[in-house]
Amino acid sequence: MSAIALYARWSAALDDKVRMAQQRLRAAVVQHGDGLVQSSSLGVEDMVVTELAHQAGLHIAVATLDTGKLHPQTLALLPRMATRYGREVAVFRPAEEQVIQFVRREGEDAMFKSIELRKACCGVRKLEPLSRMLAGRSAWITGLRREQSGARAEVAFDEDDGAGRRKLSPIADWTWAEVWAYVQKFEVPYNPLHDDFMPSIGCAPCTRAIAVGEDFRAGRWWWEDSAKECGLHSHESSSR
Repeated sequence: MSAIALYARWSAALDDKVRMAQQRLRAAVVQHGDGLVQSSSLGVEDMVVTELAHQAGLHIAVATLDTGKLHPQTLALLPRMATRYGREVAVFRPAEEQVIQFVRREGEDAMFKSIELRKACCGVRKLEPLSRMLAGRSAWITGLRREQSGARAEVAFDEDDGAGRRKLSPIADWTWAEVWAYVQKFEVPYNPLHDDFMPSIGCAPCTRAIAVGEDFRAGRWWWEDSAKECGLHSHESSSR
């Protein structure tokens, strides 16, 4: 069964939430202009944010991180987005030599050996290219939602990222059902892995399906007893 069939429910509040999210995006364009970028994970929330901007007639740059470990289903979204929105998504990849040296030193399976090594892998494959993505930008847009995890329960619509930039999360107050209702209504392209009970999709070795009742992010680094974060959305990482 598709994620749309399972989850989509258009709530009475969603019309207002759509309007407010697009209002936040318009204000960001006015304030930041070319200094604004959407940092997209290509997950369903980020796909919704891209569609919200498109439906509002806003031309916001979209960029993503290709860690070298993504599922092919994730990367397959890039040409679909180019066709739908008439422009390419900017792709930032890790520095090749850094990856080679890390793998040579720690192995391809370093992420399974310790939390420290997993975070080091994320640092090479995600945080360093993120720093290049955000260089020269005054604000970035995310698809973070408060419902995603306890660690994200206080996500703000607009906050300082710790490096002097604004970090904007225009759908922070949306529910999972509302996200999928929007996908259904506007036929938003999404990763088919979401249909396989993967609400949060990262690198292939580090993502599994979740069981009924598990936390949204339980399928990320499932072998760890951790906060299920890679560092992309901490002030420390954003300031690098």
